[in-house]
Formats: sequence, structure tokens, C-alpha cells
Amino acid sequence: MPQSRPHRPSFPVACMSLPSPTTLATLTQIPDAGFLEVEALLESGTESLVLYREGAQVRAWLNICPHAGRRLDWAPGQFLKTKEGQLVCAAHGAVFELSGGECVSGPCRGQSLFAVPVRVEDEQVLLG
Repeated sequence: MPQSRPHRPSFPVACMSLPSPTTLATLTQIPDAGFLEVEALLESGTESLVLYREGAQVRAWLNICPHAGRRLDWAPGQFLKTKEGQLVCAAHGAVFELSGGECVSGPCRGQSLFAVPVRVEDEQVLLG
């Protein structure tokens, strides 16, 4: 029996228009060089996001692998990382670099994670 795929947004995430800033987390909730899973209300509905922190900078992507549309974490909020610090999809082993979310190894090589715009203001990670 074919496995159903989770919802994938049909809009370019980077072009979302949000009514007001939404706080996703505080900077201290995200370990440096680590990940945090949060849920956010986007135009497509509630989505799971992966936040990655590098010093005072935070990047965010939908918690969806472009290969098969499955979550990247192996358990809710638990992410795999290579020795080089790259994100690994728990389902099929796709490896993503963390500067832009591009798949550098695995079944979706050359594709990228769905970026979500975030910014840090006063130690708060804001959507948009």
C-alpha cells in the first residue's frame, strides 16, 4: 500500500505575507550549532519548522524533506547531524548544508529545503 505524503506547501515560502511578527522562540532556546523544532501558523496552515542557530544568526526551514515529503527529524524535535555539522534526513539519509539548505548528498541532491524567513530582534526569533 502506498504511503501518504504529508502536506507540502504550493507557494514560495520566502514570499509569504504575514500580518504581524510572530515569536517562534528565544535565541537561548536554540543550542548554538543546534536545532529546535517549532510549529508556526503560515499561509498554508500550521507547519513544523526547523530552526538552526549559528551564533546570533538563525535560519529556518519547513521540517519537510524535498525527496519524499517526510519530516526530517527521527523523533519530534530530534535531528541527526553529520560530523561536519550538516543536517541529515532520518528517513532516507539526504544530507543538507546549513547555509542555504541545499541537499549535497542523497536522493534529492541539488534540491533545497523550503526556507522560511526569520529574524532575531532583542533575543527573540521572529517569523517573517
